[in-house]
Amino acid sequence: MQLHDFHFELPDELIARYPTEQRSASRLLRLNGTTGEVNHSNFFQLVDFLEPNDLLVFNNTRVLPARLFGKKSSGGQVEILIERVESDLEAIAHVRANRSPKPGARLVLEDGSELEVLSKDGALYELKLLTNDWHGVMQAVGHMPLPPYIDREDELSDKERYQTVYSKVEGAVAAPTAGLHFDDELLDKIADKGVDTAFVTLHVGAGTFSPVRVENILEHKMHSEWYELSPEVCDKVKSARQKGGRVIAVGTTSVRCLESASSQGSIQAGSGETDIFIYPGYEFQSVDALITNFHLPESTLMMLVSAFASRKHIMNAYNEAVAEQYRFFSYGDSMFITEPFKGQHPEINSLVGDT
Repeated sequence: MQLHDFHFELPDELIARYPTEQRSASRLLRLNGTTGEVNHSNFFQLVDFLEPNDLLVFNNTRVLPARLFGKKSSGGQVEILIERVESDLEAIAHVRANRSPKPGARLVLEDGSELEVLSKDGALYELKLLTNDWHGVMQAVGHMPLPPYIDREDELSDKERYQTVYSKVEGAVAAPTAGLHFDDELLDKIADKGVDTAFVTLHVGAGTFSPVRVENILEHKMHSEWYELSPEVCDKVKSARQKGGRVIAVGTTSVRCLESASSQGSIQAGSGETDIFIYPGYEFQSVDALITNFHLPESTLMMLVSAFASRKHIMNAYNEAVAEQYRFFSYGDSMFITEPFKGQHPEINSLVGDT
């Protein structure tokens, strides 16, 4: 299977630069991954498509104001995107400048905080603050790290809208965007129907936007992200299935967390790094249905949803979404894959043949 197998044409005007006025007012495309049937509705109607024994699994990570601006000691401008905070003083980050700073270089941020470049490993820099701490710096002068395709400056409203209403654990540099459609009113209606909820944590990294640069997708190296899943969540997953309910992952990050915790065949509590790469042919262990946004062409997220509902059904659904003028990507509309694809993925033979 080749990278171009996951390509689709998207008119620029369908990229959502701003969210809907109300979170749950976005549109919802329902796809049956078994039959390929597509239906259209609104996200606030989601409760009508849930059953009392279902379990919704959310990612409660909270996005850091991780984009910072400053200058080199020479006066040149720099832009820093924190990938991961290692301690109060040290962080791993992407740094953009006319000339890449070398280890030992000093940088000064907008609030006057100074930092030193400790090392560089590939595209990532290890930075150490010499004054202040990362939390204080980001709260003072940090900007919300909107994705590259939202080609505008971040605004005050993004500090709230680029977070889920249930975000809790700081550490992400990108939002788990499928959760952006939920508001408190909808969550209350879901609870009133008897649908259970659970929360995992996966800190989304900037690598989620990294393009796949190889034609044979098996040669792609996935980025690593930190996750945590509690014994309580494991018990809820097992209980839902015993009752005949579905485990519904809200977002691909919840999928990555649940499936990473299920890599030994049964779901296990724990925390650590995951670089799980899910593409057609993957056998899902803990996820029965998926709520997700519309993803970039040729992205690893397109491969993940194609593994869940088959590439054929996903591509047909995306083409219909384009024809129906759905809004795409982080601030766009949503898809509910109500059942997974059953049977052999027809593209697997070509995948094996290309290795």
